Amino acid sequence: MEKLYAPGRNSVEINSPATEYPQRGRSSREPATSTSPPSRAKARRSGSPRRTGLRGHDQHGRRAEGAGDRHGPGQHHRPRRQAGGGGQESKAPTERFIDRFSRYYTPGGLVVGALVATLPPLLFGEPWGEWIYKGLAILLIGCPCALVISTPAAIAAGLSAGARRGMLMKGGAVLEGFGKITAVAFDKTGTLTEGKPVVTDVVAYGRTEREVLSMAAALEQGSSHPLAIAILDKAKAEKVPIPPAFGAKAVSGKGVEGNVGGVALFLASAKAAAERASLSPEQASKVEEHNGQGKTVSVLLAGDSVAGLIAMRDEPREDAKAGLAALKDLGIRTVMLTGDNRKTAEAIAAGLGVEARAELLSQDKQRIVGEMQKDGLKVAKVGDGINDAPAFAAADIGIAMGGGTDVALETADAAILHGRVEDVSYMVQLWRAVMANIKQNIAVALGLKAVFLVTTVIGLTGLWPAILADTGATVLVTANAMRLLGWKGR
Repeated sequence: MEKLYAPGRNSVEINSPATEYPQRGRSSREPATSTSPPSRAKARRSGSPRRTGLRGHDQHGRRAEGAGDRHGPGQHHRPRRQAGGGGQESKAPTERFIDRFSRYYTPGGLVVGALVATLPPLLFGEPWGEWIYKGLAILLIGCPCALVISTPAAIAAGLSAGARRGMLMKGGAVLEGFGKITAVAFDKTGTLTEGKPVVTDVVAYGRTEREVLSMAAALEQGSSHPLAIAILDKAKAEKVPIPPAFGAKAVSGKGVEGNVGGVALFLASAKAAAERASLSPEQASKVEEHNGQGKTVSVLLAGDSVAGLIAMRDEPREDAKAGLAALKDLGIRTVMLTGDNRKTAEAIAAGLGVEARAELLSQDKQRIVGEMQKDGLKVAKVGDGINDAPAFAAADIGIAMGGGTDVALETADAAILHGRVEDVSYMVQLWRAVMANIKQNIAVALGLKAVFLVTTVIGLTGLWPAILADTGATVLVTANAMRLLGWKGR
């Protein structure tokens, strides 16, 4: 009986410590969620040529790790925080504190107003009309409108200012969380780098370079992973024929294998390839040479021998170095987490001035985030949101870079739509600007009320000035909060 498998229902988590094969098969469009209807999956006979009509999966039935399998295969999605929720969870802690304070402030104002209106006439025989008038003025002064609106107005303006710059945050709680961040962990591919690797070198052994490129492209046909796209683009540019591949499948944590033209092929990192075939000293030296130049090397095995090497390089984003430096200036530690090999990671990190942790699986990234938190750090994790989902869940704040997929936006707490590394530091600066604005608003709201409370009791002001003070304070704090809409960062 022929084996059937459904790409939309049975996912294979791909995690590789050498060339970031954990991200193979990722989609840039459709999220792979645990709630996807079973009817959307279409069974295909194993061993047949690929058909790539389904978005969100590659040709091997590999599915990007997303909302439905963020904690690993077989585990269900548990949303972190929903945007737009009106509950207490989406409110910033400062806003919740002001709400709690108002619960005592308002009754307190009522009590003070009642005492001012009744005690002088009862105890000292003062005129009732005069003191009731003063009591009513104090009730107006005790209205918490300006105080209650001081925080949400500033936070709403801050969220709007961030959105104008392409920085989306799921509520005030997330925005305030940026004020507590002391460390930021970045993914490499597509985050600190452009996420658009290009093939720089093809080295053939016993075959021509065109044959090596043709066989590798056959295995990668239909995949949306950046490394696969780089190989396919190179094959297209060189006008290399791409034959069909049979029995193509992912090898978890290693690479992809299949049969092309009757030859069993395996395309993977040098480390994974070395488990199946021996690399000659010359081949190993060539791999080391490319890795030292910051290139990712994939090894193509034909049977049990090395058919060729394909070296690719993903250039850092233009603002990556400046963005990392800006975070360091704010006193925030930065670290790069990558599944790439150590030499390639260190070459990229050296140029950016960031600490590198290499050869990591997705669960390793999650573990490192947890270790940083145990050291007392508040950690933000920045990545494309696919293989970063477990680390997003563990981090204090998860940030999807470049908008990411629908899965990334659902899993993360914030998103940087324009793909600027500097925007991470801008998020921290934005909260500091919002917090300064909130303090100004609270000072205005309470200060005006305190002044008019005293002047009303001693008879300098009456009911109408109290009305103007209450309404004026509300207008002032709202206008002050609106100034944040013009915030542009440094």
